[in-house]
Amino acid sequence: MSPALSASEQAYLRVKEMILEGDLPAGDMITEGQISEELSLSRTPIREAFLRLEAEGWLKLFPKRGALVVPIQPNEMEQVFEARQLIETHAVRVVSQDAALTTALSRALTDVIAQMTTALADKDVEAFSSLDTEFHLTIVLAAENDILSDVYRGLRERLRRMTTRSVWHDQSRMERIIADHTELTRIIVDRDADGYSARLLEHMIAAHSTPAQRAFRFPTSGRARPGDWPS
Repeated sequence: MSPALSASEQAYLRVKEMILEGDLPAGDMITEGQISEELSLSRTPIREAFLRLEAEGWLKLFPKRGALVVPIQPNEMEQVFEARQLIETHAVRVVSQDAALTTALSRALTDVIAQMTTALADKDVEAFSSLDTEFHLTIVLAAENDILSDVYRGLRERLRRMTTRSVWHDQSRMERIIADHTELTRIIVDRDADGYSARLLEHMIAAHSTPAQRAFRFPTSGRARPGDWPS
């Protein structure tokens, strides 16, 4: 954490990280005093961080009682998948209209995949996770729509909280992610936005859900589509 950041900003970033990493599980009640002691910060920046996190939907404040870590909502994973699919597909459709943009994006994605392969070989889970985010964000940023890019970052944070840490410690799953990214890049080179949309959804389901979730929450056959999701 950079010492140049204010105490309030440090508190915000650290509490949010604890929520995203699951150190503060959904449904838990926390207090300013508890977090103040844990982070070795005074209560004032913690209070400011709590207010900011409530505005973003991560916490629900209860006067004189503390804050509730907002539980993950039913079907939230499916909704995040659908929203990500829409934004990424739009970005691919925009880029595919320009051959030069398509070439530049494919080169950038190939470079990220090479770095992911290195991270896997080094068993650097943190770097691998960061590069996975970079791969998909690179696609969204290529469309040069700042508003959609900001929305997309929020979706990635929600998905990160729903994905258990164990996902990234499963080497076979990490290898599958690299293979999927390679195929998604090929589809972008082919300038096939519809093909990208279908393949992306399959990739997200495989990468960010457990076998049980895939069996009971995503009972698809063939190419996955949003309409296949259970209501």
